[in-house]
Amino acid sequence: MKFRRWLLVLFISLLCLPSVVPAAQAKSPSISIFLDGQRLNSDISPYILSKVNVTMVPTRIISEGLGASIHWNQKEKTVTVTKDASKLVMTSGRSVALVNGVSIPLDASVQIKNGRVMVPLRFISENLGLLVNWNQAAQQISLTSLPLIPPTEPETPIQNDDEVRGAWISTVFNLDWPSTKNNKLKQQEEFTTLLDSLQDSGINAVFVQVRPAGDALYPSSLVPWSKFLTGKQGGDPGYDPLAFMIEETHRRGMEFHAWFNPFRANTEVSTTGLAPNHVALVHPEWMIKVNNQLMINPGIPEARQHIVDTIMEVVNGYDIDGIHLDDYFYPSNTTINDGAAYKAYNNGSYKNVGDWRRANINTFVQMLGDSINRVKPEVEYGISPFGVWRNKSVDPTGSDTKAGVTAYDSMYADVRTWIRNGWIDYVAPQIYWSMNFAAADYDKLVDWWVNEVSGTNVDLLIGHAAYKVGDLTQEKSWQNASEIIAQLQYNEKYNEIGGSIFFRAKNLINNPLGLLNQLKLYYQS
Repeated sequence: MKFRRWLLVLFISLLCLPSVVPAAQAKSPSISIFLDGQRLNSDISPYILSKVNVTMVPTRIISEGLGASIHWNQKEKTVTVTKDASKLVMTSGRSVALVNGVSIPLDASVQIKNGRVMVPLRFISENLGLLVNWNQAAQQISLTSLPLIPPTEPETPIQNDDEVRGAWISTVFNLDWPSTKNNKLKQQEEFTTLLDSLQDSGINAVFVQVRPAGDALYPSSLVPWSKFLTGKQGGDPGYDPLAFMIEETHRRGMEFHAWFNPFRANTEVSTTGLAPNHVALVHPEWMIKVNNQLMINPGIPEARQHIVDTIMEVVNGYDIDGIHLDDYFYPSNTTINDGAAYKAYNNGSYKNVGDWRRANINTFVQMLGDSINRVKPEVEYGISPFGVWRNKSVDPTGSDTKAGVTAYDSMYADVRTWIRNGWIDYVAPQIYWSMNFAAADYDKLVDWWVNEVSGTNVDLLIGHAAYKVGDLTQEKSWQNASEIIAQLQYNEKYNEIGGSIFFRAKNLINNPLGLLNQLKLYYQS
């Protein structure tokens, strides 16, 4: 009886065996890694940390496959990766790494598995200047390295194509340039070094802030010297910075666009320290106090003409490639004390102050464009407005966004009117959000702006938020430099997009998360 029962159990077990054994033997497909089409072999299989979706590889892949130098400190459980000018330091158990001395967040740090040191492949690869592509179906990682570019003679300008690859250079508060004051030689050396670094990464145009706050980075008969050159407004730096910057930019075959903040008069409310010929002292009746700053009232015709005159001084006096305005029109989300001007200059033409303010900006935009075209029609005239014109919930023709601020309603900038009337040559909306930001999705906004310029003679450039890359206060998408590259790749869908501008120069030069390396690779490949 016991023997029969044993045979019955054995028979049932044999029947179940075909379904059990394969399941027990089944393994997840191994991950293959390729560098420029060549497979990288490893004696330890890479694996994925599922919670953070990070591929971990042995350091041998990094040293032998990518050609980097690896140093492991057993006592401190720290690995140091160096290659060319890049140095990465990661310590087991720590959520940040040091990239050229700068702390960068990590989704996954160093791990010790079966006595082997395992490191995050994507993080290291991107910070060494490689593009990383993951093929889920094939379980394959493709790494693309920076191509070798033959050197050119220094005196031969690089011939650029029609695509604009620009960078904003901020001078207000000495953000990008100059970092030194009252030192002509150091300022000049710093600017040429900045140009060389930008050009090496693929940038072919600079948008330099030449009038940051009712002042000038050039000798002017209308406005004082900027304090950001010498530390004191009205102080002569001993040379013409604008002429120098234009010459050096053109020497490299790059474009120079003069960037103006038209309505910002001073970066603070106080007039202490302003030069006697500053507009806030000469015409205090034009001033509006908003957000702890002084702005020139766009509703006063004489004030608008003054701004046009200051810009035309540069158009007439310098060999510039373009005039560029940013998004500083009326300030958003604040009280604007322009009631007296509204009563004095409305003349009953507009039923509300919002329409009147938009008309003031429209008049200014058209005036400036007409003035430039009369003198130098070859000079490009463009404006970089806030990235959202209007939300669809307010206007069915607006974008499918939920922005708390919009160009039309908050800044009184009716960009659509400028485009449809051909008052500007190009528009460069500041689409400073990621492709995963629900309230203002990058790709949705690009689609909307493409539709706006379609069928017009107005070109479209896209403003990108380089300053957000690696910033821990931003959404997670910005903790990877490939966010910018993905945006550039998305732009390739449209012939209407003529290029990009990055805000701002120093945020590129600092190379957060390997952004400069990836940008160089993208443009050169």
